[in-house]
Amino acid sequence: MTRPAPAIAAAFEASWPAAETRIFGGIAVGRGAGAGGRVSSARAVAEWSVDDLDAAEAQHRDWGQRILFRAWDDDDRLMTALIERDCAIEIPTLVMSAPVSSLIDQEVPPVTGFAIWPPLAIQRDIWSAGNINPARQGVMERVAHPKAALLGRIQDRAAGAGFVACHEGVAMIHGLEILPAFRRMGLGSWMVRTAAFWAAEQGAETLALAVSRANEVARATYGALGFTVAGSYAYYGRDS
Repeated sequence: MTRPAPAIAAAFEASWPAAETRIFGGIAVGRGAGAGGRVSSARAVAEWSVDDLDAAEAQHRDWGQRILFRAWDDDDRLMTALIERDCAIEIPTLVMSAPVSSLIDQEVPPVTGFAIWPPLAIQRDIWSAGNINPARQGVMERVAHPKAALLGRIQDRAAGAGFVACHEGVAMIHGLEILPAFRRMGLGSWMVRTAAFWAAEQGAETLALAVSRANEVARATYGALGFTVAGSYAYYGRDS
């Protein structure tokens, strides 16, 4: 696997930004403020040196974060250096994408999917019931417009929430959460299509998302919708 096309890679970062980013040579370090690894990891943004890696680790410590890097799977030099630093591979992840045009061929059933901003209280409750805590919801607040909170309804009640943002022709979905009692009923697919219709209104041609390699159910759902693998990455971390 390799890193995704530049437009997808750029949207991947812009649509889920850290609270603060410091640059040390060729390494960028994110301050996550409790919002998870995506925003509290360090990553290569240019040619880097061993001193840059040392500085990144020091910044993690200054911020009270564990040592955590994120590397695309074709970045052999960085992966090797991190393993030599006793960083363990964590959460191998795929970036998947699909043409927006292929996802708007079916109308979303009435009152099933909505794209709104700001989020409703029920959407925040659904996120909080999953693994999308207030700090992660705060990431959404930082994202520049255009952006929308996805609301999914089934059996006459709100049962799903998600987030989508558009950056230079690519829309990225994040934080897609379905309440456990309403999973495997097709709601997630309709919410993805809702995001696609919203993306089309923004002029986006591509819809993308990240999914853990271990999440076979989600990967199968996205595959059935026509998503294909655009890139892959993993985290490399240690506790001190």
